Amino acid sequence: MAAPALRSAAARARAAALPGGRWLGTSSAAETERERERERGREKEEERAGWELSAAREFYDYRKSIYGDVTHRALLVDSVGTLVVPAQPTAQVYKSIGEKYGVKYSEDEILMRYRRAYEQPWGGSRLRYVDDGRPFWQHIVTSSTGCSDAQYFEELYQYFMTEKAWKLCDPDAENVFKALRRAGVKTAVVSNFDTRLRPLLQTLKCDHWFDAVAVSAEVAAEKPNPTIFLKACELLGVKPEEAVHVGGDRRNDIWGARDAGCDAWLWGSDVHSFKEVAERIGVEVTNK
Repeated sequence: MAAPALRSAAARARAAALPGGRWLGTSSAAETERERERERGREKEEERAGWELSAAREFYDYRKSIYGDVTHRALLVDSVGTLVVPAQPTAQVYKSIGEKYGVKYSEDEILMRYRRAYEQPWGGSRLRYVDDGRPFWQHIVTSSTGCSDAQYFEELYQYFMTEKAWKLCDPDAENVFKALRRAGVKTAVVSNFDTRLRPLLQTLKCDHWFDAVAVSAEVAAEKPNPTIFLKACELLGVKPEEAVHVGGDRRNDIWGARDAGCDAWLWGSDVHSFKEVAERIGVEVTNK
């Protein structure tokens, strides 16, 4: 008789349970406290977002009071990840070209090894990109794929100088940069890159969008070093506080630019398109 009674009690208990597995009447206090904590978290997040928006508006109004409707005299932009991105995933390219040279790693393995090698301190120089960057990129390719074949490296190196290797992050970029320059806003690329950057911009037919290019291999300083941002401002003939830099890396682009005295917006967070950048500066962009 004990067993049926126990089964009956268990059945009643199961019947009293909510569909999600929570027991009726047993955890309401704890659940209420958790909900209060979540609500307090949401309120704090909303308060922080409101404060940031208010601060941004105040800063925008402050700049307008000094510079007028166009709040910055110059726009600096990062290259890879902001202006352009690889047309295909890098690991995919390394693998597809490398198969005929005996590369056996999967794309996931190549990507993991690439990231590990790229994030390690580069022992060949205090700069990763010196002149054409070949020693650094040979190290990256060999570390990523396990292949040190010179012909393989050369084929990869040349591929990333071609138009088919890259695509614009923002298809409307040309229209926006033309509008910015018509409005008198000077523009420059500020990039950690080797000396292939200038010919690459020409290949991509966007070199004429910019008044200057500050590339780390030429300046002998890599972001977040403020020197490269100061050099860009010097090339444009503006003061750092008159320029805003847009890039996708918080450390290199945002902290570096602000250390140089420039304003800075994080691509993909503060701004999501070059039209939005132009509008924040105070330049209207019309449709083509």
